[in-house]
Amino acid sequence: MTASTDVIVIGSGIIGAATAYFAVQAGLSVRVIERDLPASGTTSRCEGNILVSDKELGPELELTQFSLGLWKGELAEHGALWEFESKGGIIVASKESSLASLDRFSTAQRSFGITSHSLSPDELRGLEPHITERALGAAYYPEDSQVQPILAASELLRLARLAGAVLEVRTPVTGFIHASDGDRITGVRTPNGDFSAAHIVNATGTWAGEVAALAGVNVPVKPRRGFVLVSEPLPPMVHHKVYAAEYVDNVGSSDAGLQASPVVEGTPAGTILIGSSRERVGFDGTVSPEALRTIARNAIQLFPFLERTRILRHYHGFRPYCPDHLPVIGPDPRAPGLWHACGHEGAGIGLAAGTGKLLAQALAGETPELSLSPFRPERFEEVTV
Repeated sequence: MTASTDVIVIGSGIIGAATAYFAVQAGLSVRVIERDLPASGTTSRCEGNILVSDKELGPELELTQFSLGLWKGELAEHGALWEFESKGGIIVASKESSLASLDRFSTAQRSFGITSHSLSPDELRGLEPHITERALGAAYYPEDSQVQPILAASELLRLARLAGAVLEVRTPVTGFIHASDGDRITGVRTPNGDFSAAHIVNATGTWAGEVAALAGVNVPVKPRRGFVLVSEPLPPMVHHKVYAAEYVDNVGSSDAGLQASPVVEGTPAGTILIGSSRERVGFDGTVSPEALRTIARNAIQLFPFLERTRILRHYHGFRPYCPDHLPVIGPDPRAPGLWHACGHEGAGIGLAAGTGKLLAQALAGETPELSLSPFRPERFEEVTV
């Protein structure tokens, strides 16, 4: 067995990379163990959103605000490494009922300290000239931001390694090592040897439930498949992250069937990313023509010019879905020594900085700046009387 470190982070996607980065910054020795290559899972199959606009009031929105403050504050000096862009987000309503719901939603967010502005149809077209003529109004969120997700994960991991973290790749965790009394977890087993640590963080995304099961605990993270279309490079046509009001409902839905609502944004390279879809089909990686057709049809309704735009490729991935739509963050009292940082679904990129910072504070024995209680791993087994 190798010499013990303070923290083992299992998984080197954006959550694992951020946790490793902030843990090293907190003065902890860190070893990252990755079953494949860094950022090769969900992080490489997403759009890189850092959104406040799609969050209902509650602990996830608080975590979003905290995390956004880190992306724009403590991490700002590195922003160019991962193409940080404060592009702003726009939620569009094309039906009277959607417009009324959007107004209630954004008003509630403003009461929580979120910056948003209601847009008339003319104001909307001033910001997005190619938007559908059917749009009745919108809400503009200037704080919504974007990063290139693979760059964000790989650069955070590189910075962590420069500060002393160790990375093990192609090293799947096959089991946990327990103390002699059989209670506390003190290490992990892998085909490449055993590794010990005072704390072990499960940051394995959609596989977090399987890793937790190796420790005998239940963390109900399931994969939720989503597709993204990528257009040919174009002159600037979409200037913000633009999506239909229905997207917020889809994010908060627990329906297992296909759900799709248009999400469209431009990139610095000129391509346009087009989403989104959500469905729980396990780890079925089959390409769904139905999902692709629905995404394309919805996007054309939002930006009609897309009907004449060529799609170069598509990709899909699996978001780590939790049944109560909150991530799992913190120590697991059912398996002392084991911590979790998973279940962020489609918000993992945006929440990564906050998750990593808060975990690092707790791992270092400090009181986290934001309570981890709403995200506690054992909550799924608690019974309310």
